[in-house]
Amino acid sequence: MTSANQPEVLIVGAGLAGLAAAVALSKQGTRIALLERKPYVGGRAYSYAHPALEEVIDSQHVLLGCCTNLIDLCQLSGADKHIRWYDHYNFLEPGTAGGPARRSVIGPSGLPSPGHSSLSFLRASMLSLADKSRIALGLLEFMRGYPATDDESFAAWLKRTKQTQNAILHFWEPIIVGALNDTFDRCSTRYAGQVFYESFLKSAQGGRLGIPAQPLSEFYAAVADLAEQQGTEMHLRTSVDRIERLSNGLWQTTASDGTRMQAPKLLLALPFEQVQRLLVTLDESSPQRERTLPLMQHFIHAPITTLHLWFDREVTELEHAALLETRIQWVFNKTLIRRFEPAPADSLPGQYLELCISASFAELHDTREQLLASSLEELARFFPAVKQATLLKSGILKEARATFSVVPGLDRYRPAQDVAGDGLYLAGDWTQTGWPSTMEGAVRSGRLAAEKISGRSFVTADLPGSGLMRLL
Repeated sequence: MTSANQPEVLIVGAGLAGLAAAVALSKQGTRIALLERKPYVGGRAYSYAHPALEEVIDSQHVLLGCCTNLIDLCQLSGADKHIRWYDHYNFLEPGTAGGPARRSVIGPSGLPSPGHSSLSFLRASMLSLADKSRIALGLLEFMRGYPATDDESFAAWLKRTKQTQNAILHFWEPIIVGALNDTFDRCSTRYAGQVFYESFLKSAQGGRLGIPAQPLSEFYAAVADLAEQQGTEMHLRTSVDRIERLSNGLWQTTASDGTRMQAPKLLLALPFEQVQRLLVTLDESSPQRERTLPLMQHFIHAPITTLHLWFDREVTELEHAALLETRIQWVFNKTLIRRFEPAPADSLPGQYLELCISASFAELHDTREQLLASSLEELARFFPAVKQATLLKSGILKEARATFSVVPGLDRYRPAQDVAGDGLYLAGDWTQTGWPSTMEGAVRSGRLAAEKISGRSFVTADLPGSGLMRLL
């Protein structure tokens, strides 16, 4: 029996999974205590004040129109008003002889889905007719959906469908490596197919690109505020070192400062390696440990590296672009993306760009000087004005554990949120969500865990198909 002020559910982790679960459960009147080891929320979708740069930086995470649960959570909290939405994607080929980059723009027209982007696709100068033919034949496989199983690698799919080298470099690679943050051999066709089905074929709305215009921890603070308004107790700077199930059936967490909290139900809303660390604090014969711990060995990480560059002048008018034939997948013009947000009093003149390098295995071993020199050289191939601009300051953020890899065959090891049993639950994008490692997957996992805990429904339905996709 619990006391009147004792939480009914302890949630460890204030990333998107934990926040989503807290909002869902506290709205129904459940007493929640949310424990987070960092001084801010957001988990891996975070930002922080860089002490040397005197700037707030983050690793850019974007959302798409098909991310129905993430969008719903943002709308509930009011964070949605800080999302900049884009209907078109810019693809840039590097300029030659110091000239400007050649741009291809892909976005919807008035045609019904799945042909809503076909006109811009056909006009895209980055692809030859042969490239477009192979891409179109490949996309036909995803017209009715994506594979039900995840046994085939996307590398094998590209070979099986005879994709041209240029189609791979100029179409499949920037989209899939950017979306799934991994190499083709470490991505299953199931999730690569899902990316194209949900964002490229199903509807024009599903492919809209959303970029938070605030630093991420500030952006998701609105979700934390909503949870607190609904009664959730927020405990930041609370690092949980141990969990145990007491003889009275309650779950207990022990923090690094010795603080103990108890509740009938415990939700670990953490990345898989942190869940593993806490599971091993249970007794070796614990059934919850035996059911869950063996699954952890099948998960691996993939890294992301971001470079933050402040120039003394404008070097591009674009707000975002995919850069082709380079290690930099995407560039985000933070100055323009954030132009409607209040600017800090000491903000620099000029332009602030963020460069994202997905699946940055090689870059993890590069020095700061190497990364900065090579990235500036590559950036100048697309934006010649970089050569005349002065770099005022720069920062590099390497995240070795940015995402989990959706390797072929992993689905059979992704745990259900209630697999542990006996009042112990799991949440995180790595659990069974039907999605890869994304912010949408994290929010879904938190809502799915809340459903298991409460018996109520919280997950928002997928976007329906539009146009001819309604029939398919």
